[in-house]
Amino acid sequence: MSIDRVREYLKPFRLDGRVLEFEASSATVELAARAVGVIPARIAKSLSFVLPDGPILVIAAGDAKVDNARFKAQFHAKARMPGHDEVEALIGHGVGGVCPFALSEGVRTFLDVSLKRFDTVFPACGSANSAIELSCPELEAAAQNCQGWVDVCKAWREEA
Repeated sequence: MSIDRVREYLKPFRLDGRVLEFEASSATVELAARAVGVIPARIAKSLSFVLPDGPILVIAAGDAKVDNARFKAQFHAKARMPGHDEVEALIGHGVGGVCPFALSEGVRTFLDVSLKRFDTVFPACGSANSAIELSCPELEAAAQNCQGWVDVCKAWREEA
């Protein structure tokens, strides 16, 4: 099970004991926010993309949306999300449980600056009813194959 792989992955970071499991689904930003008891923006959603050199995850605040121009400037490619049926094979987790931990080989993770306005955020943990509360430094340290911070989202701040 994906959540068990995530717990195992988080052990060296001493974070495995902080994984939360819910009775109800946390598969969407809104459901996760309700399950955790926070505003939707504090949910660290995992967005999957396929680039010419392989799959990536962008972890962004729950209220952020990908800005196509910023994405293309950062990654030199159009933002193309995999099909619903491709996600698990490419990323290592099914839709609703995609997270930056225990990923398939070669998946690179990027953290969007939209998360930095919060002391803690809540990414999923491999299932459609799990999450973990992490500070941004903890998320950066634990995210598998983390390539650092990017600024590829809009709608979370006042745009000029």
